[in-house]
This record gives sequence, C-alpha cells and structure tokens, in this order.
Amino acid sequence: MAGCGSWVFFLTVCSASLFGASADIKVTIPVGRFFTHELLRETFQNDFEPLGKVYGILYNDPIIFKCNKQNFPDLPEWLRFTQRNPYDNGFLYGTPMSPGKSIIEIYATNQRSYDTVRHLLIIKVVPEKILPYQVEVFIKLREIEKVLPSTVQDEIKQDLQKLWDRNPLEMINITNALDRGGRVPLPLAGHFEGVYVKVGSKEYFSECLLRVLTLENKNQCKEEAKIKVPGECHFCINPSNCITWCKTELFDLTKMKPKPPAPTMSSGILEAGEDFRPLESPPSRDYFPDYIVTVIVPLILAIILFLLLAYIMFGRREGVAKRNARTNQIQLYHHYTIHENTDELRTMAGSRGMPPPLSTLPMFNSRTGDRASPLQSDSIPLIMAQQDPYSDTLPRK
Repeated sequence: MAGCGSWVFFLTVCSASLFGASADIKVTIPVGRFFTHELLRETFQNDFEPLGKVYGILYNDPIIFKCNKQNFPDLPEWLRFTQRNPYDNGFLYGTPMSPGKSIIEIYATNQRSYDTVRHLLIIKVVPEKILPYQVEVFIKLREIEKVLPSTVQDEIKQDLQKLWDRNPLEMINITNALDRGGRVPLPLAGHFEGVYVKVGSKEYFSECLLRVLTLENKNQCKEEAKIKVPGECHFCINPSNCITWCKTELFDLTKMKPKPPAPTMSSGILEAGEDFRPLESPPSRDYFPDYIVTVIVPLILAIILFLLLAYIMFGRREGVAKRNARTNQIQLYHHYTIHENTDELRTMAGSRGMPPPLSTLPMFNSRTGDRASPLQSDSIPLIMAQQDPYSDTLPRK
C-alpha cells in the first residue's frame, strides 16, 4: 500500500506539471489600505522541482517573475511589481482606491531549465472608510525592496507611532522615490533611492507633526538650512528610519471639499419640446488674401531666383571665356619668347669658334684636369673614391 501511495503521488505531480496546474491565492483587502504580496522563490522552486526534497536535491535557480491582469497586458493602475534581480523575491504592492475584483496572473520562469509556472492571485477589494488624517514622510536611507517586507513595515509604523503619539497607525501607501521624479543614486555604498511612506489614523495630528506647518520650519526648508528638531520629536531608533522633515506633508481629509456627484445616466431620449433648429451657416470669408500669401508670393520669389541663376550661368559666360582666352595668349607668347631666346643663345655660342670648356667634356676630372677614356674599362666608377678609398676627392686651394 505504501508503494501504491508513492506511485499515486508521483503520477499526481507529473500530471500537474504536464497539464500546467496553477495555484489560486485569494486575498481580501479594504479600500485605501496598503497591500503587499511577496512572491517567494522557494514556493516556485518547489513547483519546478516537486521531487527535489524527496531525493534531497535542493536548487537555487534564478527565477524571473512577470505579472499582469488576466486578459490584459499590464497590471491594474493601482498595483505595481518590483524585483531587483533573479535571485531576489518579487513584490506586488499598491493601494486600491475603489472596490472591485482583480485576477492577477503570475508567471515564474526558471532561467536554468526554462520551465514556467503560472499562479493566479485573486484580489477582492471591499469598501472601507478612508482614514481622515494622513501623513506622508520621506525616508532617505531606504529602498523599496527593503521596506515592503511586513517586518520592516511594522518597524516603521512603530517609529512613526512614537512621533504621532496615537493609536496604532495604518499603512496607506509606500512609493519609490524614482516614481516621484527622484534621481537614480550612484552604485556606491551609502547611496539609496529613498521611499515615500504614508500612514493614517482616525485621530488628529500630534504637536511634533504640526511643527511642519509652522512658518519657521518652512523658512528653514526654503533656505535649505539644517532643521532644528526638538528633543521630544526624535523618534527613529534605527537611523535607517529617520525622516526628512522638509518633505513631510500632512493631509486633513475632513477639510477637503467633497467631490461633485457623478452625472446621472438618462434614457438618451430628448424631452418633448420645440422643433430642433440647426445652427446657421458661418459667414462667408474672402480667401483671396490667403491665396496671394500662399501661392503668389512664393511663385514670385521662385521666378526671381530662377532669373538670377540663369544670369549667373549664361549671362557672364562670354566675359569669362574672353578672359581665359586672353590668359592663354599671354602664356603662349611667353613660351614662344623663351624658345626664341634659347635659339638665339645657341647660335651665338656656335659662332665663337673656340673649343668648348673642359668641364663640358665627358669624364672630366675637375681636380687634375685629365680626361679618362671610356674605353679603358667596362665599368667606370662614378665617384673617384670608389677607385681609391683613401684619396681626397675634395677640391683644395
């Protein structure tokens, strides 16, 4: 029987993995309250390897989560998802402002085996009264992934409860500073993105919180001076939970004007009355000035440019040709005079009747005055130093 039970368990797990069985998680939250759902990697890891614990094989695979509303490409407008890297858990968080029901599809992809698991998260939002007094604070030394776990939220609420000095507070919203226009911090130790935390209560604000509305505090924030916080208002035991006083805002919903009522839906049929009279046709308009500005003026400019280009291309070509011909004549005359002078010099040199200078004779040695016969050897050195490397070939006085 034990063996039969193990086979039944094995077949159940295999059928579930083959047919893509998905788990449904149902959650009920009130309107105006902060909702957080952590996607644990261990849970999805067991879905990928259901027999891992049985055989003692434990994996730590990178898992990527993707979430969307059923039959929609994205999440509802009030719901957000974050996951820093594949080795961290994912978080769905947000604050619904109207009742309703949302079905969220959660897809987990194993980057080692490329298996995919699908879970369904059914969120039912029920009506609830909005807390009338709310405070939003900015925590500089926090990041959204480090604040979303329930233990950290309870720690922040306890610190803010000391500041408010009232009954247990309710978490209303947590927002990443980057979603509010904040700058991306440097990837160095001690630099954080920062988060905005909003809490609410049914009781009025404390004296420490009311100091935010004083004129002295506003002037110090404008001058970007260091805020002097009284000793009784120092509440953050953990330095990571200390708030920025200049970014603290108080919301008193009891003083806000109520929203106008929504328009009532009618049957869409006009009531009986007089006959419908359409509007009269608009007065006639003279479009001739528009035609002149739009067509005539550009046409005139195009004609002027065309005439100017034609004058440049054709009207001045004759003058340029004449100038080039004149330059060519001057150059030809210059070459002709050079040839004439050369012939004249050659004629004068031939009429002297004197022997040519020795320097013009072949193989003349300027140092000794002798001529070497080209028939003495087949190879004649070009330089005297090639015959006698120790001879001085430079002229001496």
